[in-house]
Amino acid sequence: MNLMERLEQDVVLGAEGYLFELERRGYVQSGPFVPEVVLDYPDAVRELHREFLRAGAEVMVAFTYYGHREKMRVIGREDDLEPLNRDAVRLAKEVAAEGDALAAGNICNTWAYDPDDPEASGEVVRGMYREQVQWAVEEGADFIISETNDYLAEALIGVEVIREHGLPSLVTFASTSDMTIDGFQFDEACKRVEEAGADVVGLNCSRGPETMFPILERVRAAVSCPVAAQPVPYRTTEQMPTFVALERDGERSFPVGLDPFVLTRFEMADFAVAARDLGVGYIGICCGGAPHHVRSMAEALGRTVPASRYSPAMELHPVLGENVKERDKRFTDWGV
Repeated sequence: MNLMERLEQDVVLGAEGYLFELERRGYVQSGPFVPEVVLDYPDAVRELHREFLRAGAEVMVAFTYYGHREKMRVIGREDDLEPLNRDAVRLAKEVAAEGDALAAGNICNTWAYDPDDPEASGEVVRGMYREQVQWAVEEGADFIISETNDYLAEALIGVEVIREHGLPSLVTFASTSDMTIDGFQFDEACKRVEEAGADVVGLNCSRGPETMFPILERVRAAVSCPVAAQPVPYRTTEQMPTFVALERDGERSFPVGLDPFVLTRFEMADFAVAARDLGVGYIGICCGGAPHHVRSMAEALGRTVPASRYSPAMELHPVLGENVKERDKRFTDWGV
């Protein structure tokens, strides 16, 4: 089944966060966050895809986030642009074929769009998107994700390019403020990209569940198409609504000091259920997400996945799973 057919039947569970997880594992450099690992250590990407698949993810996303011409130029590897994009889709498809999963191509915010020069900069963005989407189509992607859009104008270019290539599109917004940089509330931005032809719209990244959910409610009310939600698993608050704003002891925690703010697997599972009950059709996780989060989200949605074989069984723990009197007696018998 394709993406839209799956969404008609049930929630589709996604999983992203490749940048942060592979940075933690020592394969991506924090700062530029360019996915060189696709070329340099493809087995690391393959393994992370496989772990997400076993955890219940139904979409393997080609790791091309920040793998566009602008970012590749920054690290001096623009000549590797096409191989990186093609190889990323091939890796996603390879692992997707190991289970009942789809492979998604990926485009994202470019940092090339300039609202003061929308025509010229828009053509630059359009060219960057066209090459990435074309490579994804040629390598057999099932649909294209356009994500972390902080300009409505840039998101609309993404929709236009994806439609040119005839694949379904999932378009999501993220911003460090309460609206897009070009001044649109997120529900209005989602409505406009739906009107432009996007198949699925919504939010990703930037906000944790607590500060994303109220916006999701407005988005769900504003559009008629399926809605996507992929928050970061961090404890954002009304005072610090995005993970970029999180601070500890007066020091900014983003991007490599966020560990104290990580949500538990149970909190992400609660979000998955709440989002489903709201009518969100595509539910996932973004930067900071790991397979254990995804497994708990899948299980909360009523699914048994391959990694459920190793879900916690605390009744078997030598201390926590025992009756306290029986444990103390055994320790006494041991002379402890």
